[in-house]
Amino acid sequence: MSLAEVDAPRSSERGLHSGFLRSADRFPERPALEVEGRAWSYAELRDRAAAIAATLQARTPEDGPPLTGVFAYRNATAFAGVLGTLMRGHGYVPLNRTFPIRRTQQMLESAGCRAIVADAESAGQLESILADRTDELLVLLPDEDDVTEIAARLPGHTVLGRRDLAPAGDWQPQPVDPAALAYVLFLSGRKGAPRGIMISHRSVEHYVTTLVARLGITEEDRFSQTSELTFDNSVFDMFVPWQQGACVCCPSAKTLIKPGRYISDSRLTVWFSVPSTAVFMQRFRMLKPGSYPTLRHSLFSCEALPVEVVEAWAAAAPNSTIDNFFGASEVTVDFVGYRWDPERSPRESEDAVLPVGFPLGELDVIVADEELREVAPGAEGEILVGGPQVSAGYLHDPEATAAAFAAPPGRSGRYYRTGFRARRPRSPAEPLVYLGPMRDQVQVLGEPVPLREVEAVLREESGTEAVAAVAWPVAATGAQGVVAFVGDEDADPDALRAALRERLHGQLVPRRVHALSELPVGEGGDFDRDALIRILEEPK
Repeated sequence: MSLAEVDAPRSSERGLHSGFLRSADRFPERPALEVEGRAWSYAELRDRAAAIAATLQARTPEDGPPLTGVFAYRNATAFAGVLGTLMRGHGYVPLNRTFPIRRTQQMLESAGCRAIVADAESAGQLESILADRTDELLVLLPDEDDVTEIAARLPGHTVLGRRDLAPAGDWQPQPVDPAALAYVLFLSGRKGAPRGIMISHRSVEHYVTTLVARLGITEEDRFSQTSELTFDNSVFDMFVPWQQGACVCCPSAKTLIKPGRYISDSRLTVWFSVPSTAVFMQRFRMLKPGSYPTLRHSLFSCEALPVEVVEAWAAAAPNSTIDNFFGASEVTVDFVGYRWDPERSPRESEDAVLPVGFPLGELDVIVADEELREVAPGAEGEILVGGPQVSAGYLHDPEATAAAFAAPPGRSGRYYRTGFRARRPRSPAEPLVYLGPMRDQVQVLGEPVPLREVEAVLREESGTEAVAAVAWPVAATGAQGVVAFVGDEDADPDALRAALRERLHGQLVPRRVHALSELPVGEGGDFDRDALIRILEEPK
């Protein structure tokens, strides 16, 4: 029996996946996904996801952990795995085979996942990832017809392939508690250990509906999918288009090297990326006037957006609006946005960088002092965000949750302390101006990197307290990487970097490690990062 014979979910069963299901009911033959050279209609993707959901329903207990891992990369299994997990009534935990094995193990253990949906390429890591697990896990491999060999390497676990999946029609829609987890996204925590951010269906629904209304999305739109599932921008890439019956166009990692060709070949109408991509395109002359006439919305987030780059993009995509967003994973992707206006925006920009704008939807964004009291108009402070998109906190980490989420004096509800500085607008008509990260956190290619946590791991691996990490090099959009220093001239930089790669991931891994006889110390007694940056700036 096809899933088309199953009744559509009622409004009381609404969850993050419900927009997709409504679109599948309205537009079953329209493309929901284009990936690996193939278009998947809404009906096809729905049935594949429903088979995964039905299998999870039959094979995982109702009183078990409410999270399932999705271990897949830029293919139909990745998207069907996310949807199938949600349709089962679980939140999804995105995993990435480019991460260190130990990190993936920690994510699965922290989330309590008892089931994993994996693609064929990622399945090769499962033996290492599950080597120390004594509890039984359900492993779904929808790409594999014969799982005999893989199952033999995973004794003690239940391994099911494509032929073992339940029929799509066996899926039973279930009510969704708005407060239940839609996904848990892991970022780096203390000493490099992953820290899970809990996001509810209610939080994502506010974000998705706000962006759909802001952009006026229709079933004719075609969206870029530039972000990995482990990066929260992917939530926009998937669920905003699926809410309205639009198509997600997922490129391969190789295709992303030439983003201009990807825009043209995929006939994209909506683009979303970090500003670094636009800077890259400008540098390599991919923003020639009139290059991308199909684009009608261009969105950027996570880094400073230079006016010069926006002007070049506006000329290359003459039919497109341009929005600059800013956010944090703890507040469900983005919490403020600013739309480019060629007449007004240059005057409102500072240091040739666009403002980050105004609160999205029903969010309350304030600029506060150290006591969490709102500063005077025009004064600087930390950005705090309250409202329906704020996370429930960090998984199994009440101490970190209490430190990051608080109730400012005179306001009700929990606000997230972003760790970012801004200037409070002088009037409601004035946009919020972002001034950079506070404390020791930096943004590297759109990813938040807490330097103290990089240093904590480096301290353990080097066996010395004399360590420091700096953001380097720094461009108009923000830092391009991290460079580390060790105050031990006998240390082996290559060996240290290899050890850090095993414990850290992505932009947290230093590009280089320098061994010095000693590290410069500032007036306050801390290691002087400015002096270390001057060392990097010296001509070779």
